[in-house]
Amino acid sequence: MSLKSKIYKMLRIWNDIDAIRKGRIGKRVGRRVVGRASGKAIRKLFK
Repeated sequence: MSLKSKIYKMLRIWNDIDAIRKGRIGKRVGRRVVGRASGKAIRKLFK
């Protein structure tokens, strides 16, 4: 695992914890799900 990916993963966890504290975890999870779905759809279009 590269340094960049380790930092990215650490920050993602950090931001999840921050979202839980602020009560915004639902929005964050929803955005992540939508982002993955749109990424898969775009990947299928350009394959």
